[in-house]
Amino acid sequence: MMVVAEASQESLKRRLNVSGGHGLNGTLRVSGAKNSALVLMTASLLSEETIELTNIPSLTDIDGMSAILRSLGVRVDRRADRIRLTAAELSGSAPPYELVNSLRASFFSIGPLLGRMGHARVPLPGGCRIGARPVVEHIRGLKALGAVVNVEHGIVTASVPGVRKRLSGAQIVLDCPSVGATETILMAAVLADGVSRIENAAQEPEVQDLAKLLNTMGARVTGAGGPVITVEGVERLLGCSNYPVIPDRIEAGTFLMAAAITRSPLLVEPVIPEHLSAVIQKLRDCGCNIDIMGRTVRITPGEITAVDITTQPFPGFPTDLQAPFMALMCTAKGTSVISEKIYENRLQHVAELQRMGASIRLEGSTAIVEGVAQLSAAPVTGSDLRAAAAMVLAGLSARGITEVAGLKHLDRGYDDLEAKLSGVGAEVKRNIC
Repeated sequence: MMVVAEASQESLKRRLNVSGGHGLNGTLRVSGAKNSALVLMTASLLSEETIELTNIPSLTDIDGMSAILRSLGVRVDRRADRIRLTAAELSGSAPPYELVNSLRASFFSIGPLLGRMGHARVPLPGGCRIGARPVVEHIRGLKALGAVVNVEHGIVTASVPGVRKRLSGAQIVLDCPSVGATETILMAAVLADGVSRIENAAQEPEVQDLAKLLNTMGARVTGAGGPVITVEGVERLLGCSNYPVIPDRIEAGTFLMAAAITRSPLLVEPVIPEHLSAVIQKLRDCGCNIDIMGRTVRITPGEITAVDITTQPFPGFPTDLQAPFMALMCTAKGTSVISEKIYENRLQHVAELQRMGASIRLEGSTAIVEGVAQLSAAPVTGSDLRAAAAMVLAGLSARGITEVAGLKHLDRGYDDLEAKLSGVGAEVKRNIC
């Protein structure tokens, strides 16, 4: 817990100095997916046996989740990009507020804790302040499975009545295809009595990755990746070894946009192209030539022209790449319309881009971006994880040296970003203020 707090304090004092105007060349390596790794780690709570995951990125969020699992009695052994999790003897079902408050994904622990132990007490989550992100769908799904759930003083308490303390299969129709709710309900349902059916389920690759891991552990999950997921409950789940986390599609998309905003040819790998179909199409539409060679993507930008985007659940354009794409559109020829339909507060980066000379007009949750010939360096702050990435991209293109603050956000989701960018020709340095 102290390590996480110290890392957060340290990143508050640090800045990235991004020197703009340098062409990039070479290959950018994509780490494992943060949003998948976090939920796969919580799935370890479902089994008494060891779960071994590989391709784990080095991020403060991963450190935070490790601390939360340790607080519950899970043995966590991390070596390089490999992590072993053993929840043979859980000592608690109530992760501490000070850990949960900084990491939204920690709330996902309520599903496996309830499924395996029959009770859980989890504080409402924190993370980036980009919108309400309510947990109403999670709670409604757990109630449908037979849990008694109460929310009081910021704490969600859930229990399963009866002697066996086991949830029961149910049909659950989500009001919206929430990734978090789908994952929470899915993990709760795998140890329930009977068959569960999740309709209007999230279709994101991270949900598919979770279902694949659960099936590797002995669960019976079908339909993941589509709108209806069916779960046949089992008595217990086993362990597994060498399960690889999927490549991070958001990091891969950020790298492709780094190539586009610097007008530089780059190779990005490993990438699962189907996970980035909407993004690749928009990059092609705005003037980039993209070649797909297995799990390697080669991007060769031409003249960048404005295109419109609207964020949508997968397979639509991801909200997590809206801010980086807006940075790119600030340098495009023409006017683009960018509509944020997922999170109501996810346009806080607009003011920071304006500080760099961007021409952006806000109309509610829509930004009208008129491309300018040149951005100029300025001190800026990333208000959330993806906004921080957008500031770095804008700095790569700007005239002068851009000082980017808000690294406590950036370090949650990008594994050694400055080293990766420096390796392909960027001038990015981390400094203590």
